[in-house]
Amino acid sequence: MLVIGVTEFGGPDALAIHEVPEPHAGPGQVRIKVRAVAVSPTDTVVRSGGNAQVARAKKPPYVPGMDAAGIIDEVGEGMAFEIGDEVMAIALPAGEHGGAYVSHLVADADSVAYTPAGTELETASTLPMNGLTALQVLRRLDLQPGQVLAVTGAAGTLGGYTVQLAKHFGLTVVADFAEKDRRIVEALNPDHLVPRGDSVARHIRRLYPDGVDGMLDGAVQNELGLPAVKDGGGFATVRYWEGPSERGITIHRVAVSEDYHSGGKLDQLRELVEEGVLTPNVADIIPAERAAEAHTMLEGGGVRGRLVLVFE
Repeated sequence: MLVIGVTEFGGPDALAIHEVPEPHAGPGQVRIKVRAVAVSPTDTVVRSGGNAQVARAKKPPYVPGMDAAGIIDEVGEGMAFEIGDEVMAIALPAGEHGGAYVSHLVADADSVAYTPAGTELETASTLPMNGLTALQVLRRLDLQPGQVLAVTGAAGTLGGYTVQLAKHFGLTVVADFAEKDRRIVEALNPDHLVPRGDSVARHIRRLYPDGVDGMLDGAVQNELGLPAVKDGGGFATVRYWEGPSERGITIHRVAVSEDYHSGGKLDQLRELVEEGVLTPNVADIIPAERAAEAHTMLEGGGVRGRLVLVFE
């Protein structure tokens, strides 16, 4: 099969097409003929060697990619899925080479779900990693209907999903925005908008002088965002920031790896898309062999929605 990966860590140009032995589904697994793979910031970390210790536990080429969508072309024993099913999956770190930039992905049954009805595979590929992460954020913060959640990075994929889910679950939401992203963030239907940037906590405190009950720091502002949270509140960080905390605030270090085996949650995300609660957003569709171009675009900043690589 074909994979897109690196033999030496580096910039986008380190990505290349490689041919490796074809994998097969074992018991409790399916093999997916991959059509689409979402490109995320995590992928650039793998490519550049930001988690080299983890990557080197695999065989080169080291393959990025966290989530994919395609058509099942092989099933192992004991599977409810069938050949021809359209599915989405979060890539488990169990394969020889790692991630989802592959023409054929072998996935455990509990990391796979059917794609939302009426949704293209390219669109469905943007859902698993960020959707599961957004659900985890809300689970960890454990806010109740009527409580207030602030979201930085609301124009991003994780931030957008979190805003939409929080509203669906009855929370009051404060979302940050840059003027160029105003329409994107407004479409998420938050209750309040505040300017993004270093002063975001001050703007939030103007709305809620005692602070908000919880925050997702999708913009990775760390100590700049923490003052927006009330005493005893919760602060969810996606880049393992550890504080220091203050005023009894609990810092929740969110990691999608906790939800690798969460097919039920993936199916919940499918239902939420079908109900119109979540609206996946594709920024551009790019042939897989041009993965370096996609990484360059992502690292250049300003991409809204997910870039998606497609295998023919």
